[in-house]
Amino acid sequence: MRIVFMGTPDFSVPTLTEIVSSGHEVVAVYTRAPKPAGRGREERKSPVHLAAEGFGIPVFTPKSLKGEAEQIVFASHDAELAIVVAYGLLLPKPILDAPEYGCLNLHGSLLPRWRGAAPIQRAVMAGDRQTGVMVMQMEEGLDTGPVAVGEVIPIGPDMTAGELHDVMMRLGADLMGRALAALQRGSLDFTPQTEDGTIYAKKIEKAEARIDWSLPAQDVHNHIRGLSPFPGAWFEIELAGKPVRVKALRSTMGEGPGEPGTLLDDLTIACGEGAVRLTQVQREGKGAMDAATFLRGAGSLPQTVR
Repeated sequence: MRIVFMGTPDFSVPTLTEIVSSGHEVVAVYTRAPKPAGRGREERKSPVHLAAEGFGIPVFTPKSLKGEAEQIVFASHDAELAIVVAYGLLLPKPILDAPEYGCLNLHGSLLPRWRGAAPIQRAVMAGDRQTGVMVMQMEEGLDTGPVAVGEVIPIGPDMTAGELHDVMMRLGADLMGRALAALQRGSLDFTPQTEDGTIYAKKIEKAEARIDWSLPAQDVHNHIRGLSPFPGAWFEIELAGKPVRVKALRSTMGEGPGEPGTLLDDLTIACGEGAVRLTQVQREGKGAMDAATFLRGAGSLPQTVR
C-alpha cells in the first residue's frame, strides 16, 4: 500500500520500521520540526525523522496542517492510507479525508479509557492493573474513532511508565502490522466506541511532579512509577545543610508508621497512610543510582524529607 506515516518520538519508530519491512511503500513521513536541545542548543531531529532518513523516505515537518497549502501537499502524495503514531499535531478534516482508507492511529490505552495526550502515564498514576494498545480509525474528535484491533497489557505492581512504554512500543508495531494485513485482505472491521468509562489523559504538567507525602502510600507509589523516568517525581532532602532535589525513579510499598515525610529506615518514607520504599533515585546533577549507593554518598540524613 502507498502510505504516509506520521509520528515523532521513539514510541513511533518500531511501527514505521514494521511498515517498511512488510514491503509497503511509505511515500512520505511527517514529523515535528527539529528543536534546539542540549547545552549547545543545536537543532535536534526527532527519532522518526532520523529513522525516515535512514530508510531514504522524504520527510515533511510542517508547523501546522490547517493551511490549504499544506493540505494540497499532503493530498499530492496520493496515499491510500495514513498511519499516525504519537505525531503531536492536530489533523483537520481535509487531511483525515485525503487518503482512500483514511487515517489509522495507534493509541496507548484501552479506549475509551484514557483518551488524550498522556495515556501511559495516567494509567500507571491511577493504579490501573491493565491497559493496552489499539488501532483505531481517526476522526475529528479526540481519540473518539471506531476501534479495529487491540491487545491487553497487564500493569505490574511496581511497573514504571517507562517500562510500560517499551512494552507498548513493541506490541503496537506488531498490532499495526496485523491491522494492515487485514485491511489488505478486506477483513479489517471497526467497532464504534461507547462513551462509558471515558477518562481524559491530560498532558503531564511540571507542577504535578513534586511528591505529596501526605497521600496514602499506594497513591505516592503510583505517582512515582507513573512519572518515571520522565519528568520524574521529586522531593527535597537536606544534605550537608543544603536542600537537595532528588527524583524518585523506582519504589515499592514499604512498612512502618510515622508522620508524612519521616525517614523510617534507609529510604523508606512514611506517607499519609503506610510507607513507600525508594529503590532507585537521582540526585540533581548526577545519574540514576540505587538506594544503597545514594545512602553511601549522602552522609548523615535528616529525620524528614519534604
